[in-house]
Amino acid sequence: MTARNEQGQTPDVEDLARSMLLLHGAHDDDEHPHRPGASSGTWSKAPDFASDPERAAAVREASLRDRERYLTSGLVSVDCRFCHVSVQVKKLSAEHTSVQWNSEAVRRCATFAEIRSAGGDPARARSCPRLSDSIKHAVAEGCLEEVSSAPSPGDG
Repeated sequence: MTARNEQGQTPDVEDLARSMLLLHGAHDDDEHPHRPGASSGTWSKAPDFASDPERAAAVREASLRDRERYLTSGLVSVDCRFCHVSVQVKKLSAEHTSVQWNSEAVRRCATFAEIRSAGGDPARARSCPRLSDSIKHAVAEGCLEEVSSAPSPGDG
């Protein structure tokens, strides 16, 4: 069943949201007006530094560095000794290893190819045992730390 307003029309999302906010005691639009042309994809409390282009550029650059650090902190490239794919690896503990696969490695991995040829989905595989052996070998050779000494991404 579809809700309809007094005119028999289906209310739009904005009207529905506004009425729910009013019902639950939230502020009305007079206190928080919608700014025409404002991007709905930004957090309204975050300053955009539009009046200070240098600061805006510095914040943008710092944000890009933070993002890159968060995504890559402590990752080391490890090659599979069997099929020679390269993945990014970080040992978080002796028992926990983070492996960042890329699409080329997933496509070329011999173990994943075997799973696909048998009609399976390699995304459901726990890991590639050949790559796991290569990671152990990288630790034994000193190419990868047993436990990464890289700072956590949030410790910036």
